[in-house]
Amino acid sequence: MLYLLIVFYGCYYIRSGFFMPVICSFPASGKQIVLSFDDGPLLAFTPDVLNILDKHQAPAIFFCIGKRAETHSNLLDEIVHRGHVIGNHSYSHHRFFDFWSAGKMLADLQKMDQVTEKHTGLKPKLFRPPYGVMNPNLRKTIINGNYTPVGWNMRSFDTMAQSPDKLLNKLLNALQPGKIYLFHDSMNITTNILDQFLQEVKSRGYTVVALHKVLNLQPYA
Repeated sequence: MLYLLIVFYGCYYIRSGFFMPVICSFPASGKQIVLSFDDGPLLAFTPDVLNILDKHQAPAIFFCIGKRAETHSNLLDEIVHRGHVIGNHSYSHHRFFDFWSAGKMLADLQKMDQVTEKHTGLKPKLFRPPYGVMNPNLRKTIINGNYTPVGWNMRSFDTMAQSPDKLLNKLLNALQPGKIYLFHDSMNITTNILDQFLQEVKSRGYTVVALHKVLNLQPYA
C-alpha cells in the first residue's frame, strides 16, 4: 500500500521528479517569473492572451495541443511572430493518454511536432505532459523523443476557478522569484484577469522572463 501511494504521488505530483527530473522552477536573478499557457491555441482566447502579453512585453511558452494547432495554424505563426515559444502538449490530449504504450505516446507527440514544423518550420523540444501526469511509459517516450519536460510550481487552476477576484488574489499571493505559472489560453477567466495580473506584477518590481533563456535551453530541435 505504501509503495502504491508513493507511485501515485510520483505520477500526479510532477514536481516530485519521481520518474525523471522535470523543470518546475528556475534560479531567478532578482524578481523574475515565467508564464506558460496550456491547451491552445483557440481563436476565442489565444489572440486576446497574445495582445495582453504584447501590452506588457511579457514572453511566454505556449504548450499547444496538436489537433487545435492544426485547426488554428495561423495562431501558431502568430505565437512565434510575437516572440513566444511553442511547446508540445501532445497532439490529442486524449483522456486515456496516460494509459498508452510508450510507442503510441511517442507517435502522438511526433504528430504534434509535424503540425508545428509544417506551419512554422520549428520542431518543439519543450514538452509538458497532458494533465501533468508522469509515468514509466512517458519517461521512456520523453527520452526516446529527446524532449525536455517542463512542469510548473504555481498552478492557477484557472480551468476550475469561478471568481476572477479570488483567482487574481491567489496568483498574486503566490508571487515569488522563480515561479513558473501555469495558465490556460482556453479559459475566459484567464483573459479577464491576465492584464491586471501583469500590471500588478510590474508594480511589485517583477519581470516576466523566457524560461529557455534563463536556463539556456534549446526550445526547438
